Amino acid sequence: MPDVRVNRKVKPAKYALLEVFLGLDRSKAFGSLFGDGLRARILRDCKVDVVAEDTYMYIDAEAGNVCAGLTYLQTGDERILYLDILHELAHIRQWHEGKELWDRRYSYVDRPTEIEAYEVAVREARRLGMTDGEIADYLRVEWTSREDHERLCTRLGIRIPESRAY
Repeated sequence: MPDVRVNRKVKPAKYALLEVFLGLDRSKAFGSLFGDGLRARILRDCKVDVVAEDTYMYIDAEAGNVCAGLTYLQTGDERILYLDILHELAHIRQWHEGKELWDRRYSYVDRPTEIEAYEVAVREARRLGMTDGEIADYLRVEWTSREDHERLCTRLGIRIPESRAY
């Protein structure tokens, strides 16, 4: 795990990105996302809006910020939180590029912007030494079906262990 730490003492409020994800700017994965002139702008302008609602992370497409559930930030596995912030920051980059983030012509797991964001997280998960089983678990979210999850894993080159309970 790179030297990225989650500030678990946050309260519901808006914070600078590096106030919540300490050391994120030194992450190679962050550098590969924002190795250009956008990097300084993201570090200056992108906020993490910590919300009291029971949720994971998502982006506020009006403001170009990341929203994160308070309980998730306080109790989530730090490695998963790190992968999630990279995933959401990939969406922030897409937002700055003017891409259609929620193109309804595609299902969630087939949406080009989701595939691209998951590729960022999976590449970093592999660099961290996570197994295919651990990555498959990371990719499993309750709003997708088993078939969708398997299709996403296949698309991302993740071998799903044979006996996966759903």
